[in-house]
Amino acid sequence: MHHWSPRPALSEFPGALGTPGSKGRPCRCGVRKLRHGVLSEDQFEVIERHTQWGLDLLDRYVKFVKERTEVEQAYAKQLRSLVKKYLPKRPAKDDPEFKFSQQQSFVQILQEVNDFAGQRELVAENLSIRVCLELTKYSQEMKQERKMHFQEGRRAQQQLESGFKQLENSKRKFERDCREAEKAAQTAERLDQDINATKADVEKAKQQAHIRSHMAEESKNEYAAQLQRFNRDQAHFYFSQMPQIFDKLQDMDERRATHLGAGYGLLSEAELQVVPIIAKCLEGMKVAAAAVDSKNDSQVLIELHKSGFARPGDVEFEDFSQPMNRAPSDSSLGTPSDGRPELRGPARSSRAKRWPFSKKNKTVVTEDFSHLPPEQQRKRLQQQLEDRNRELQKEVDQREALKKMKGVYEKTPQMGDPASLEPRIAETLNNIERLKLEVQKYEAWLAEAESRVLSNRGDSLSRHARPPDPPASAPPDSSSSNSESQDNKESSEEPPSEESQDTPIYTEFDEDFEEEPVSPIGHCVAIYHFEGSSEGTISMAEGEDLSLMEEDKGDGWTRVRRKQGGEGYVPTSYLRVTLN
Repeated sequence: MHHWSPRPALSEFPGALGTPGSKGRPCRCGVRKLRHGVLSEDQFEVIERHTQWGLDLLDRYVKFVKERTEVEQAYAKQLRSLVKKYLPKRPAKDDPEFKFSQQQSFVQILQEVNDFAGQRELVAENLSIRVCLELTKYSQEMKQERKMHFQEGRRAQQQLESGFKQLENSKRKFERDCREAEKAAQTAERLDQDINATKADVEKAKQQAHIRSHMAEESKNEYAAQLQRFNRDQAHFYFSQMPQIFDKLQDMDERRATHLGAGYGLLSEAELQVVPIIAKCLEGMKVAAAAVDSKNDSQVLIELHKSGFARPGDVEFEDFSQPMNRAPSDSSLGTPSDGRPELRGPARSSRAKRWPFSKKNKTVVTEDFSHLPPEQQRKRLQQQLEDRNRELQKEVDQREALKKMKGVYEKTPQMGDPASLEPRIAETLNNIERLKLEVQKYEAWLAEAESRVLSNRGDSLSRHARPPDPPASAPPDSSSSNSESQDNKESSEEPPSEESQDTPIYTEFDEDFEEEPVSPIGHCVAIYHFEGSSEGTISMAEGEDLSLMEEDKGDGWTRVRRKQGGEGYVPTSYLRVTLN
């Protein structure tokens, strides 16, 4: 393992004093080496710059991730705004367009995009918490630790510098004392040889030389002790103290690099965590795209806007050359429902009766939806009747719950006052009575609308008694119309019954039934009782299971087969059909 710690050779450090020169001066080469070793801080500065660069890199990465989270949040916000802009404003149950598979698929795609935006928000949240917050906190800890280590190194350097200064001072003092001692010795020797010098002067000079020599010896001992102490401190600084500090800095920097690498990994990990959900969103978009059913949408459009009107018959020729013979035949559009002929003229054109091509007039919305075409009126009345029945059942259940609660209060008075429930029970009873009246009203209107629809279908059949070359699978046409009677009090339980007519509803049905028997294409359940007294029809009881042999071709009749045997046509509106 490589270490940052400096490992200088022993020769780089001065050992003891240099060899005295010719005049007793110590050699200063060791001091020059010492000064060079102490003041050279290139390694320390390199490590200081590198660790600072590592912390700066950590901060730069945190800043990058922070800006990345802002991009993700802005992206998710824009996606959510886009989805909100294109989502339908009305609830699905009130939106007729939601019945089309195209609209359902588009709404599903919008919801998947909204979920995708949520995953982008999750990525931003994970990056913000696990990278930005944690690495910022870790960076602050690293900066404090780095500061502490470098303060420790600076103190060690200052202590070594201080010891070196003391060594320099003791060395200079020793050098100065040696010069003074040498000078004093030369002076004493000169006076001793001088015949003119007194004995007292010679003694004094010798005594001064002795003092100076003693002071030089003390300076030498002090300098030697200081040098020994400094060498010990310097060895401790280079071989123990600084290596430990460098090891700590190395460990700190390696931990920082490892933590930064883990932070790099979190960038991809945050993405990988949402990849399965994003894949499901994309798969949901594919499913939504495949769910578009053009044929079904066409059928939905037909069901939504099917009017129930009978197709108009041929327009009769009006002979204005014979003013007295303007009464049209009974089969023309000018014949009123009561059978009385209507005079035609320039002011009364048959164009007013051609409803598919006439412009819509501004109608007044009525409670029984009589402003709508017969088929649409029947559907709206059915919907209103179902809503009222649900509300009625809800009120009945609530009344039963209140009565049970009242019984509990009567048995256990401490739980509550039974009299406090009377107003609510009375309110639910009033709501029940009101809803029952509304149910009866809508049942009556629905029975009338169904009679109107069947009447229009009968008129349509009577106008097209013998179409040219009908297909073998199509039901024979009828030349008569059916009338039905309905008891308003029991309209919710029994449908209007049909009375048989003298003229058969179907013709040439024997040719249809002489074909080879075919397999059922589905099954159906009779919603109402039907007396199939006309030729080509078959009777059925309410709730009876039947085999579906042929779908409605648009004339309001369906071909079925009874389990007991027998096959014929029954009204489509009396069946609940399930195809295979």
